[in-house]
Amino acid sequence: QRAPQPPPPPPPRKKTIMSDDLCDVGLYGLAVMGQNFALNMADHGFKVCVGNRSPAKVDLTVKRAKAEGDLPLIGSYDPAEFVSKLSKPRKVIILVQAGKPVDETIA
Repeated sequence: QRAPQPPPPPPPRKKTIMSDDLCDVGLYGLAVMGQNFALNMADHGFKVCVGNRSPAKVDLTVKRAKAEGDLPLIGSYDPAEFVSKLSKPRKVIILVQAGKPVDETIA
């Protein structure tokens, strides 16, 4: 008698964003206060997604997070990508200059 064969392995799953891959909070606006606030949250264990009108500020903040202890912080370069990286319910902090920049950010 032959021993029963184990079942075949399941087919490979398509990569989907799991809740572990999503960020706890998003911060938009990476001037001095925004950068430091994002890095502080990441340093305290929150996974943070950052965004800014200027891609250079996003790059700088991500580099700082790596240099300051490989903190759990990722960058995003457009609003749809930013929102897609946040866990639900989404929490977003907007730190931009009052007035017209706020209107442009939330429009």
